Amino acid sequence: MKLKLGMVGGGGGFIGDVHRHGALMDDLAVLTAGCFTRNAEKNRAVAEKWNVSDPARVYGSYTEMAKAEAAREDGIDFVSITTPNDTHFPIAKCFLEHGIHVMCDKPLALNAKEGRELQRLAKERGLLFGVTYTYTGYAMVRQAREMIDAGEIGKITCIQGEYPQEWLAVSLVAEHSEQATWRQDPARSGASGCCADIGTHVECLIAQMTGLHPKRVIARFDRIPPEMPLESNAQMMVDFDGGVPGLLWTSQVAMGHETELNVRIFGEKGSIEWSHLRPWELRVTRINQPPQTYTANRDYLYPAAKELCRLPSGHIEGFYEAFGNLYRGFCVHLLARKTGGDPGAFRYPTIDDGVRGIEFVDACLESNAKGNVWVPVGDQ
Repeated sequence: MKLKLGMVGGGGGFIGDVHRHGALMDDLAVLTAGCFTRNAEKNRAVAEKWNVSDPARVYGSYTEMAKAEAAREDGIDFVSITTPNDTHFPIAKCFLEHGIHVMCDKPLALNAKEGRELQRLAKERGLLFGVTYTYTGYAMVRQAREMIDAGEIGKITCIQGEYPQEWLAVSLVAEHSEQATWRQDPARSGASGCCADIGTHVECLIAQMTGLHPKRVIARFDRIPPEMPLESNAQMMVDFDGGVPGLLWTSQVAMGHETELNVRIFGEKGSIEWSHLRPWELRVTRINQPPQTYTANRDYLYPAAKELCRLPSGHIEGFYEAFGNLYRGFCVHLLARKTGGDPGAFRYPTIDDGVRGIEFVDACLESNAKGNVWVPVGDQ
């Protein structure tokens, strides 16, 4: 049995094709319908390129698509939303109201109120809702969680996370950057730039590795250069569950750094470190012992981590495979829901993680606006 997938967006940027590859990687779904772009000619061209065989299921709007697919006996099982940030909420809400499961690119919505409304709808209607925080799909991230849960580094004492990028600084000296245009537009990206765009990746990755969530934050946002509409550099002090201290830094103007996401988890008996520069590795140090490097798809990994490995050890798995693992988890859970089967140990970020990400950003915005003071995260 294969799930029937519909897509909204994807015809105008690279991330849509990443979603498509991820969703189809394990042959658990087939792309059946879509509204890939508002340009009618390009919409048809993308559908043909991506092998959507029925022209009647290539739609001119997402509202038309949701209504038509919900009415079909063979309608789509779930939809992937791969559009810019400001459209996620209305599109997701529309498909939830039509009883269709959702997989959405991050962020879930532009503010916590919208996120909680989607959360309420999904739970009331019993629908699955995944959010593609890409980096949580790497096998060694799951290995870190299994080791931490097993107590291998003891009680967590400190967390550090950073995500420096240079793309915005580079784009400012280029003649044109479509990404910079919409990511620095508050109407399309929301009230936060850097923190919402990549700070949420760090927050969700830490949660997936440790099971801990921010309880309060102190944030400082900087607009570099100062004429930027939104912050391009953000520093956050965080109190996680249980009073565990954390320090996060994200930047889109860190020259010399491309996508260098790093997380360090320190415990009473050791530490675990993961870097997106070498995502197939995990650096583990036990107290008073030399550091060890764990690598993907080795016999010493926990089974839940090995399940996410796709190639023999020594072969590099990357961004597409991480996306595939997120979709694999989502599809396995949806198939289990439909057939009464066992979803196994697969995980993927859910709408709850999406809401926490928005609440984290909202708290950081408030802290920065009030002169860098402690602000609680979410309703406590």
